[in-house]
Amino acid sequence: MSLRIKICGFTSARPLEAAVEAGADAIGFVFHPASPRYLPPAEAAQLAGRLPAGVLSVAVTLDPGPADLAEILQAFSPDVLQGDAEALAALDLPPGIATWPVFRSGAVLPASLPPRLLFEGARSGTGERADWSAAAALAGRCELILGGGLDPDNVGEAIRQVRPWAVDVSSGVEVSRGHKDPDRIRAFIRAARAAAGDR
Repeated sequence: MSLRIKICGFTSARPLEAAVEAGADAIGFVFHPASPRYLPPAEAAQLAGRLPAGVLSVAVTLDPGPADLAEILQAFSPDVLQGDAEALAALDLPPGIATWPVFRSGAVLPASLPPRLLFEGARSGTGERADWSAAAALAGRCELILGGGLDPDNVGEAIRQVRPWAVDVSSGVEVSRGHKDPDRIRAFIRAARAAAGDR
């Protein structure tokens, strides 16, 4: 099974196109207003229109409620909704939208895990590294998407240690806060693919 790669937090077309050309499997758009990577749903929909078939569009939220979901879906049609596990469980989602519930390092995890989840550092969007030992244990129980503090220099070791189903990066491929760097995106994807070949 090949590794999946998600690049998150796009606000402009050029880095997004670089990610797609380099082989990203999923593209994340952030809808949390406090984030430097926030994009209004209508603008995200324009960028998502550039994605080819097979590349997932992910609506990235923090703690979404029904009003947040309604605002997103009014203009944007994601393949996946990502957000806090408890918040996602309380939402009534339209058919066809998958969910990627988020769990964080240091939190108490439920005894019964969803079949696929995202595991990251203690605070979303900060570049804080996830606990790789805890992530490796979870990766044996579900399809684990590893986020939190990854970059082109450490993603290879993270993949070898954790053996995740997917990796997720945002700040680790930026030239400045909120601004993606096409060269770092390409380097991240190259490093991740090379490490996945070692599995």
